[in-house]
Amino acid sequence: MASAPLNVSVVAADHQVWAGEATMVIARTVEGEIGILAGHEPLLAILANGEVRVTLTDGSKITAAADDGFLSVENNQVTIVARKAELV
Repeated sequence: MASAPLNVSVVAADHQVWAGEATMVIARTVEGEIGILAGHEPLLAILANGEVRVTLTDGSKITAAADDGFLSVENNQVTIVARKAELV
């Protein structure tokens, strides 16, 4: 049985950068790089400046540059809030 997709939101201080369904999110935190898959345990982490890589449900990928923020995971919902973020 396939697991439910992740619902991902990438938000900058003043606008939403991207939102949609994904199978995986990789982000850089102050403690190192982290990969998030469906069913991941709840997590709150501080983002380090760097890329957030998202693999969409169709297999394509998007990348966002994110500065100063946090990442939250709960119930297959991944929220990335950054002071500055943009698709690259």
